[in-house]
Order: sequence, then structure tokens, then C-alpha cells
Amino acid sequence: MSESEFLTQAVAGRWDIYGPVHKGLRLAHGDMAARLGRADFTRDQGKLLADLAGHLALGAKHLAHEEAHIHAALEARAPGATADLDAQHDHHRAQFDSLAISIRAVQHAAPADRPMLGRVLYLAFSGFVAEDLEHMRQEETIIWPKLCALFTDQELAGIEMAIIGSLAPEEVIAFMRLMLPAMNPTERTGLLTGMKADAPPEAYTAVIELAARPTLPANDFTELERQGLVA
Repeated sequence: MSESEFLTQAVAGRWDIYGPVHKGLRLAHGDMAARLGRADFTRDQGKLLADLAGHLALGAKHLAHEEAHIHAALEARAPGATADLDAQHDHHRAQFDSLAISIRAVQHAAPADRPMLGRVLYLAFSGFVAEDLEHMRQEETIIWPKLCALFTDQELAGIEMAIIGSLAPEEVIAFMRLMLPAMNPTERTGLLTGMKADAPPEAYTAVIELAARPTLPANDFTELERQGLVA
């Protein structure tokens, strides 16, 4: 599949199973890299390190969701199609393990050693982000057109709903906190309109109060209120 085939599917408005969550991960990667770069590691950075560990844990869950649902479906119709993806995911997991070791190294280091170890952690995370950005680009420009060729939009939506249905409530909120601020207004309105129509009222209220309200700029949240999307 070529990038032109990606553009064909995008123009056709096919079900975008990768785009929204990948936008959220890109934004969160950038924010985390910026925080690590600004951090004064001569001071206590317990909150930052805990947030980084949480970010990596969410990334690991994202890989597992893709493998259990998207990869499994794709393999059923095109055996061998996910071999490269699975290898990249295994590499990401090795990076997560290495980053966890670097986090612990900073946490337990003598004060004089923390700035150097903090920079090592920053560079290691930056390397992971660089590789993950390319990985997500490949998923969207190569794998997504392949999925569109093999599955109907209804089937792709069903795969996505199966992923969402596998999430615990706190995981839904965590992913919404990534995705909502990364979306453009049209995407955000479409997502929340669908959720408001289909999700239990208490689940939708949780998304608004725990994900949208804390993460969106005031103007964007006001626009949701204007559209009647604030529970």
C-alpha cells in the first residue's frame, strides 16, 4: 500500500481506526518530552517520573489493544500481514523496559548524579518517541489502507468498539484525556456526539468532567457547551 492509497481512503471518509488515538499519543509524547527537557533534576521530580511511568503504561496498553483486536482481525484475512508490526511492538516493549530502568535510576540516584541520569532518560525517551512516530505513520499510511481494502466500515467500527468495550472505565478516561485535546473541533464534536447518543449517561458525564473539562482550553470547552455536548 502506498501513501496515495492512504489519501484515497482518507478522501473517501473511511472509518479511521488509527487516527484519533494516534493524535492523542503524538500530543502526549511531545508534552512529555518537553517536560523532561525542562526538568531541573537537581530538584525532586517524583511527579514527573510518575507521570512518565503512567504514560508508558498507557502506551503498552495501546499496543496490547491493537494486537488483540486489529492484528488478530487482519491476520485472519491476510496471514502474515502483521509480522512487521508485531516485531515493532516487541521492540517498543523492550524500550519500555529500558525506560523503566532509567526511571528507577533517576529515582534512586545520589543528588549529584541526577542531572546526568535525567538527561540520559530524556534522550532515551526522545529516541522512543522518534521510533513510535514513524511506527504510527506506517500504521496509518500502510496498514490502514490495507484494513480498508479487507474490511467494511461497519467491520472496522466493530473492531474499534471491541477495543473500547475491553477498557476499564479509568482506561477510557485516560485515553480520552489524550485524544480530546489533540483533535480538531470537527473530530471532537463528532466523537462526543456519538458518545452522548450511545454511551450510558454516567459514562458520558465522566468523559466530560474527567477528560474534556480538565484538558481542553476554555474556548474549546465553551464551544462544547454551546453545542449542547456538556452533560
